Amino acid sequence: MTRTLQLALATFRPRPAVPGQGLFDPSVTRMRVWPTDLDLYRHVNNGVYLQCMDVGRSNFLADLGSFAKLSEKRWYPVVAAQTIKYRRSLTLGQRFELSTVTVGWDERVVYLEQTFSRGGEHVARGIVAGRFLSRDGSRVPAPDVVALIAGEQIESPPLPADVATWARAVDVAARGQAPD
Repeated sequence: MTRTLQLALATFRPRPAVPGQGLFDPSVTRMRVWPTDLDLYRHVNNGVYLQCMDVGRSNFLADLGSFAKLSEKRWYPVVAAQTIKYRRSLTLGQRFELSTVTVGWDERVVYLEQTFSRGGEHVARGIVAGRFLSRDGSRVPAPDVVALIAGEQIESPPLPADVATWARAVDVAARGQAPD
């Protein structure tokens, strides 16, 4: 419940845009582990990481100053696919950071990397394929979203090999083209 409220605040009362923030600049969200985040083994439940990633993506959009632009177009983000790899546990009361950055896009989706760290130590890494929809139910091509947010048409950098392989494996990559 705590993360759901945090997501609602991050979405409906977004933090101010960061001057000069670019699409490829990391957006950092600082959090703390709450009792409601824990599972029976007293470490953060795997599903809570995904909720934290939702918050991080909303803050990423806020840092870019894109909420008003997206709202004007009546576009909104949804997760098409995601994966996460855990390296260390987070436990009650620990502070941690979640860094969100764009790694590339294809015709269908924008790929983000979201990394959790605590005290400079790597905790977990998530990859998200995000799609944008219009309020009329249609899909918005990812290059159109990127152009709106960046303020200009730009080309995607080559996707990291592991992200491209994952995108093909879960069938989220644009049809008829293999991500780099």
